Amino acid sequence: MSDKPERRKSRVPSTRIGRMLRLGLTAGELAAGGIGESLRRITGGEQAPAGSAFLTGNNATRLAKRLAHMRGAAMKLGQLISMESEHVLPAEFTDALAILRDAGDSMTDTQLNRLLGREYGKGWQQQFEEFDYEPVAAASIGQVHYARALDGTELALKIQYPGVARSIDSDVMNMASLLRVSRILPLEMDISGVVNEARRQLRQEADYLQEAAYIRHYRELVADEPRFRVPAVHDEFTTRRILAMDFMAGEPLDVLERDEIPQHRRDRIGSLFYHLLFRELFEFRVMQSDPNFANYLLQRESGDLVLLDFGSTVTFTEEFTDRYARICRALLDDDAATMRSSAEEIGYLQPHCSDDHAAQVLDLIRMVCEPLGHKGPYDFGGSDLIRRARDAGIDLVFRSGEFHAPPPETIFLHRKLVGSFLLCARLRATFDVREMIESFLA
Repeated sequence: MSDKPERRKSRVPSTRIGRMLRLGLTAGELAAGGIGESLRRITGGEQAPAGSAFLTGNNATRLAKRLAHMRGAAMKLGQLISMESEHVLPAEFTDALAILRDAGDSMTDTQLNRLLGREYGKGWQQQFEEFDYEPVAAASIGQVHYARALDGTELALKIQYPGVARSIDSDVMNMASLLRVSRILPLEMDISGVVNEARRQLRQEADYLQEAAYIRHYRELVADEPRFRVPAVHDEFTTRRILAMDFMAGEPLDVLERDEIPQHRRDRIGSLFYHLLFRELFEFRVMQSDPNFANYLLQRESGDLVLLDFGSTVTFTEEFTDRYARICRALLDDDAATMRSSAEEIGYLQPHCSDDHAAQVLDLIRMVCEPLGHKGPYDFGGSDLIRRARDAGIDLVFRSGEFHAPPPETIFLHRKLVGSFLLCARLRATFDVREMIESFLA
């Protein structure tokens, strides 16, 4: 296990008061950074819109470092905001916050020992032939460690940070207040739906018994797909705060970013992600909604994808997926009337909105769905779609008097869609998305 990246270890603040004080300190740092930037612009004779001094790369870096240190619901909400606000915040801000999607600090060995003792009992080390204190991965809710059971079974133990579960409500509300007070998000943007949905989803993610159930279910769903590998759960080592799974060997996906990797390998992996996305939405109605690089491994010899981390699994009703099938079908058929009625059904449009506002929203939908409507192979790496969508989103939020936030139930689907696009863009993949989705809409 010597090839693991070294991670900074820090004590996870585990009390509500301690976490609230950390967020308060962060708010003060962001305010000071914004004031300093305002003074710099004034003395430099620059003109800038009100509030823009807070939306700097330096402030984003401050926020990202603090949240990576806090971990838990505060860091997770930062991840969600960075994705949900991809189209309404400056590029340098969302780029800096993007580090939250991949990694966080790991907890100290003292905290780790105390937590394992609480979950497994005194002398927990005797249950394992080997336990590696250096984590394989560290994210917002917990970190993963390699272990070998007494019978030789290799395990990945996902261990939840202390205090995460009981601080979800306070973290989410304090984080939302910080974003408002620091003027990071525009006042016109209603994030109440995002906050409530994030709180509900985080409660689910903090219950590892629930995640274990999702893993078992997902293994059944992809049993007919040999290209996808899902680890098995080991119940004897699984608790509400520790999830024990098969340890799956594989390479990180970023190996595919190397220039010497043949284009056909990039294309194959990119097309696998979209194939799975469409199956999740239109067939399974069950979706792993967090498609960042850290949640996948590539098995070099077989070319199979290992799917990891099912904490952010969401389920959809048949009515929900039928509405998306209708709007996708209308998009491919260039049927503006059905697109508008479907957008109203989903909640992207209000029934009595103006024709001008409806046209602007539908144009944005066409834009963000560009890979689906494109005839022939779509070049993700060469696309400037994210920039164009951001410009259009900013225009919609700030210049449309009729703007309202998307329905809360769409938040995690949006994260999957945006994340899948960004993943394929990093891979510089090229493949025919339209032909692929046609088979699901037939």
